[in-house]
Amino acid sequence: MITSTSNPQVKNLVLLGKKAKARKEQGVFLAEGRKMLEEAPKEWIRNIYLSESFVCDKKNWDMIRKLEYEVLSDHVMKAVADTQTPQGILMVISIPEWDYTEITQNPKGCYLFLENIQDPGNLGTMLRTGEAAGVTAVIADRTCVDLYNPKTIRATMGSVYRMPFFVAEEFRGAIQGLKERGAKFYAAHLDGAQMYDEADYTGVCGFLIGNESKGLTEETAALAATCIKIPMQGNVESLNAAIAASVLMYEADRQRRS
Repeated sequence: MITSTSNPQVKNLVLLGKKAKARKEQGVFLAEGRKMLEEAPKEWIRNIYLSESFVCDKKNWDMIRKLEYEVLSDHVMKAVADTQTPQGILMVISIPEWDYTEITQNPKGCYLFLENIQDPGNLGTMLRTGEAAGVTAVIADRTCVDLYNPKTIRATMGSVYRMPFFVAEEFRGAIQGLKERGAKFYAAHLDGAQMYDEADYTGVCGFLIGNESKGLTEETAALAATCIKIPMQGNVESLNAAIAASVLMYEADRQRRS
């Protein structure tokens, strides 16, 4: 059992939890909890760490006897976990490598393009909702919050294992590349000329979602075939970015099911 926060493994876990650069260099991220363990592809799991109290709890014995793991004392687990009340399970997971060329050649593709999303919960929720709504892939620009931030991973609720995600070095170039292959892009915009449910999303399409407070840049919005808006009542000026993206993704799913 590891009982010291000075242990090299523990120091590296703390580093992976805090630094995107370390996660990128090592090609891994951290995930916590039973659900994240149960849904993780076995070949992606590098290491499993269980807390002392989790291992000592008899109701967990059927589960853990099938695992290879290291035990952390409870105070060490608390030091490396991102949650205030750790669930007693921490994993080091390989960052998935999706095939961008293959995925973006989907003849019925529906894509979510994200520009400068800063809230980990928003990004994680969009990934989770994207899976539920049948989106083909999520593509972010380099200024977006790191998907592999522990808070973002937690918000995905396991969708990080199944939802293709890319960071585009040339974000507008990626949009243009899909446009040249016939994709139509729709920008979520307060000044949209068309209601979101009036556009046709049955072909290859993409939604452009911008920063939580500033929205899309003019340069990115200009790449859209149409700027669309979601009607709102009361004194609400705009929706949360993840909520707006969810409305659009589910409208695309509805049209494609009709």
